[in-house]
Amino acid sequence: MKFEFDQEILKSEKLRIEILIVFFITLLIGFILGFFFQPENFFIQPEQFGKIGHLPIIYFSLVIGYFTLIRLRIIKAINRSEKIPKFIRYLNATTEISLPTLSIYFLSLNLPFPEMSLHSPPYQVYYIFIILSVLRLDPRLAVYTGIIAALEYFGLYLYLMDSQSIQANGDFYSNSGLHFAKAALLFVGGLVASFVTSQLKTRINDSMKLIHERNRITNIFGQHVSPAVVDKLLTQKQGEDSEMKYVCMMFFDIRNFTGFSEDKDPIQVIAYLNYVFEIVVDSILRNNGVINKFLGDGLMAVFGAPISSGDDVKKAIDSSLEILERISQVNKSTENHPIDFGIGLHCGQAVTGNVGTKDRKEYTIIGDVVNLASRIEQLNKEFQTKILASEEVIQFSDKNIHTFLSEVQVKGREKPVKVYKLA
Repeated sequence: MKFEFDQEILKSEKLRIEILIVFFITLLIGFILGFFFQPENFFIQPEQFGKIGHLPIIYFSLVIGYFTLIRLRIIKAINRSEKIPKFIRYLNATTEISLPTLSIYFLSLNLPFPEMSLHSPPYQVYYIFIILSVLRLDPRLAVYTGIIAALEYFGLYLYLMDSQSIQANGDFYSNSGLHFAKAALLFVGGLVASFVTSQLKTRINDSMKLIHERNRITNIFGQHVSPAVVDKLLTQKQGEDSEMKYVCMMFFDIRNFTGFSEDKDPIQVIAYLNYVFEIVVDSILRNNGVINKFLGDGLMAVFGAPISSGDDVKKAIDSSLEILERISQVNKSTENHPIDFGIGLHCGQAVTGNVGTKDRKEYTIIGDVVNLASRIEQLNKEFQTKILASEEVIQFSDKNIHTFLSEVQVKGREKPVKVYKLA
């Protein structure tokens, strides 16, 4: 998950750089248009333009070029799945926050009253960098940006005072308390940006954990889990790994598979299995069942776990009859090897949950209901039927299509089991 978060940082950093590029291009265009059409609103007097008027254009162009190179480097890192070294990120943050400092300093050299530069528009650019530091997704870098901005601004003020560029004449705009307060605001801005960054980082981490949890659940239940089941599992509260549930088990088996595969190559065998399972799995999923295991030429499905729809046994019956109908249609419409199969259904209480280690777990169903459903499926061979169900399943059926066959003594059970034919 750390790799994915590093990629998110690079993408967010790319967005931040693109915003800065647009910002400085806008400033460059604004300066050119504004100076030529309203030069009286600029600190640079018209008579000074020949001397220093070109410097802002050079400055903005160099800054735009710098950010363009940074953007290309980030794109390269994204494509190569690289990580930008931390010291490079801090160096870049220092370089960026020094841009308004340099602007203020150069303005102080060319203005009649140097203290005017400390209240010029470049001071506001500090806040642009502090706000956008949130997109670095690193709270420490956000704080660092605020600290450097505050130190550079107040340090520049002290330098100008020390060089006597600013006269300590008690003027309000050269008052040290005012400039200390402005530096303090930059520091507080960094703290606020750090807090916002921390919250944003937490939200992104939570989202990524949710994605990983979704992938983990999908892995546990295999690829044949409906999105609705995954969504419900993700919204469930965390609990114990196992629980008792009333479920209906379905065992499906392809008949005469050994004879069919005897003279076929592996590719043909796999193609045939996939062909059959596509029909069966689709019918099970559309009736809210979950494929728990593939058993060679058969499978085990569960209705009622991990999520119950309230009519799980009925859904299992409907799914079985749907499989029968769809396979019958396929057998009639193609000249391929006919599909023969057997299905066994039984319902009851079972222990459901994750079994395995912390690194590899499998969702499984344990209990007599599983064993009996498997043995009922095997009885299809004896009774020459396709779908058999226990009496417990028949009690939930709303279709009068079942036929009582026999009471069967099953190994491991004292009482005989009543078996009903559905097809």
